[in-house]
Amino acid sequence: MTEAPLEETKKPWYKNLFLWYFIIGVLTLTALRPFLKREPPPPPVLRQLPAFELIDQNHNTFSLSELEGHVWVVNFIFTRCGSICPILTRQMGLLQDNYDTYGVDGIKLLSISVDPEYDTPDVLRAYAAANGADPARWTFLTGDLESVRGLVVNGFATGMSEPFEDDAGMMDISHTGKFVIVDPDGGIRGYYDTGPEGLDEIYHRSRHVLNASR
Repeated sequence: MTEAPLEETKKPWYKNLFLWYFIIGVLTLTALRPFLKREPPPPPVLRQLPAFELIDQNHNTFSLSELEGHVWVVNFIFTRCGSICPILTRQMGLLQDNYDTYGVDGIKLLSISVDPEYDTPDVLRAYAAANGADPARWTFLTGDLESVRGLVVNGFATGMSEPFEDDAGMMDISHTGKFVIVDPDGGIRGYYDTGPEGLDEIYHRSRHVLNASR
């Protein structure tokens, strides 16, 4: 007669050492995860803005001291521009939406007109409203031509041409299409492209500067 094989006695799951090692490992990794995340350091200061005094869309004086307390994303536009400026304004609007969506309160937007003799505060206020700019976050600046040129060229170290007639017979002014991140002390932290990848970088780098400034 053939004997029946002995049944293998199974250990209860709670006596399985390998299972416990696995559980402990998962719990340990979960507990340590917040400490393992490392935010990249903020971009370094490239240059410092000089003292300046311009006027915002509400006829208020805007000087270097107004930057205190916030990180700023700055661009350069003019309202009768028919080339790159509408695109730059839309891209700034996308940043505004992203900061609003994720509740980022410490970052503001600044658009400086390179056509200040035409772009009066009232013109800029109408332009801001037409483009959905939230005045609590997004400021538009104008001023006398020499003050604007001095800030754009000598402060931000970007170009600003004299007005000229383009190939289509339209008035144009050459200026940079990059966005600039400025810290609360007026330090320039970088110049960024404004395509989809550039906007993503601006969003995250501006937050890195904000977190480091707190």
